[in-house]
Amino acid sequence: MARGAVVVVGSLNVDATSYVERFPEPGETVTSRAFRTALGGKGANQAVAAHLAGADVELVARVGDDANAALALGALEGFGLATEGVGRVADAPTGVAQITVADSGENTVIVTGGANLALDADALDSERAHLAAAALVLTQGELPVATIERLAEHCEELGVRLVVNLAPPVEVSAAALAVCDPLVVNEHEARAAGIGTEVAAGASLDEWRAHAAAAVGRVARSVVVTLGGSGAVAASPDGDWAEAAPEVVAVDTTGAGDCFTGTLAAFLAEGRDLAEAMRIAVAAGAHAVQARGTVDSYATRTAILAAARIDEGAPPA
Repeated sequence: MARGAVVVVGSLNVDATSYVERFPEPGETVTSRAFRTALGGKGANQAVAAHLAGADVELVARVGDDANAALALGALEGFGLATEGVGRVADAPTGVAQITVADSGENTVIVTGGANLALDADALDSERAHLAAAALVLTQGELPVATIERLAEHCEELGVRLVVNLAPPVEVSAAALAVCDPLVVNEHEARAAGIGTEVAAGASLDEWRAHAAAAVGRVARSVVVTLGGSGAVAASPDGDWAEAAPEVVAVDTTGAGDCFTGTLAAFLAEGRDLAEAMRIAVAAGAHAVQARGTVDSYATRTAILAAARIDEGAPPA
């Protein structure tokens, strides 16, 4: 099966993660049980996930000229990802995410954009040839809004499929969201984008499925809503679907959404339909939460397809 090229235009950070029994209250100090630094940033995470899922991936990102840049680039190269599209910014630090993971498996994250903010709208003009050659372009909400909007313009003009993971839920123009195919959001990001604004917390997959369907053509060309341990829903002009997540013990949810999105993009790029790509992505995300760390918890293509009970040799649905 031909595997389409995925160009990821996104953030590249170094994650500094502390593991604690519970999150501190305001003004309280708690003791960390463990600490680690590793590759992070939604762009880098999703690029690694797509690469492990079998896609030909090019990452367009920015780092500073510091020790964290060397750590991040070394990690990318360790996964076998090319780094030619990662530029250095002399007067900015490499982006950093300060993460706290509690024993419950939940996490909190504070992101400092740093050099990521230098990947501005004008910088995309020099990447137009790479975008034109892609089967699919993927980006996230950690870049400047103007960059996301310019990227949507380029993809619309070039006729290239654009997937946007609106995380965090920044205020992107309606015109840019309308190009997304799909727009990938969790339930909080969905509400910020005008999808399911009246849906109560803990609502069923079927309820979210209906709201995703109602957003097709109104908000974006297609929509995927991730619902944590419950699973995910998707809708396009071809229909709407719900995929329940397998029951697993969550050890660390950090980066699981990025694993889902990168995997989804990889399988869409090779011609899988939205329902099947979502099914595989749900399996990948469920695998990721069962181990600590972000990209180090992501599974290989073979393991993902086995978990999703899909035969590698079967044609796309």
